[in-house]
Amino acid sequence: MYGSVYKIRPKAGKEQDIISMMDEFDRQRRPKVKGALGGYIFKLDNGGMMGVAIFQSKEDYRANAESPEQDAFYRRFRDLLEADPEWNDGEIVGNWGSVA
Repeated sequence: MYGSVYKIRPKAGKEQDIISMMDEFDRQRRPKVKGALGGYIFKLDNGGMMGVAIFQSKEDYRANAESPEQDAFYRRFRDLLEADPEWNDGEIVGNWGSVA
């Protein structure tokens, strides 16, 4: 598996909009994106947010990242942020259980 851990700084008052966009991705885009398994978004105690996106493979992740549909989605997402996200992409090498 492959994915990204990303840190973001939402504009003031835009946290709920970001959560809504992630829900939108899960409902509308994820079922159409090959290899998209899911993700999480955290509201950090010390400010900002952090997310995790999980894909079946690096190839599936890159194909999504390079698609016009994801570019349009990202541009809307970026408008909610103070700055570009901090992306940390990599292979998932461990799993310590399953959560609902």
